[in-house]
Amino acid sequence: MQSNNAVPTVKRRLISMVYEILLAFAVLFLPFFVFEIAAKASHTPLAEHMRQFLAFLILGAYFIHQWTRKGQTLAMQTWRIRLEQPGRQHLPIRTAALRYLLCWLWILPGILVAYYGDLSNKHKLYTLLASALLWSLTAFLDKDRQFLHDRIAGTRLVQLPKPEKNQQKAA
Repeated sequence: MQSNNAVPTVKRRLISMVYEILLAFAVLFLPFFVFEIAAKASHTPLAEHMRQFLAFLILGAYFIHQWTRKGQTLAMQTWRIRLEQPGRQHLPIRTAALRYLLCWLWILPGILVAYYGDLSNKHKLYTLLASALLWSLTAFLDKDRQFLHDRIAGTRLVQLPKPEKNQQKAA
């Protein structure tokens, strides 16, 4: 699938990410439900770390699968955004996995500051939001307005055209 090389606006990508967060809760619901039953809703430090690791694995499987399948998650389809790697029809698993790991840089600095800073819950949230805001600004440092993680992974987000009215009716 060849794109028209239009780059979605940063605003459009951030709105898509908000929708993506909502979908992530849905993706995590069943695995967490099973985990809570198996762990008897334990809140020991080990159980908390296992929850975090489970979320990391499940979300990784979801994103990597969607990106390698057709370059889009459900949120990306809704906002007509596609992930591509120039010169390739489909994103290789290795590239998708690298991009997934690099995407954690949106919040990893905030997580580290919150963890080592002994902050209140409210300030931890502000730290995570500031981390994500600062990372989103990396798009303005790139001539093609791609985020830093996409530049490093060799991927790019492209804006797909609106479907024609005849195609909309057939769907």
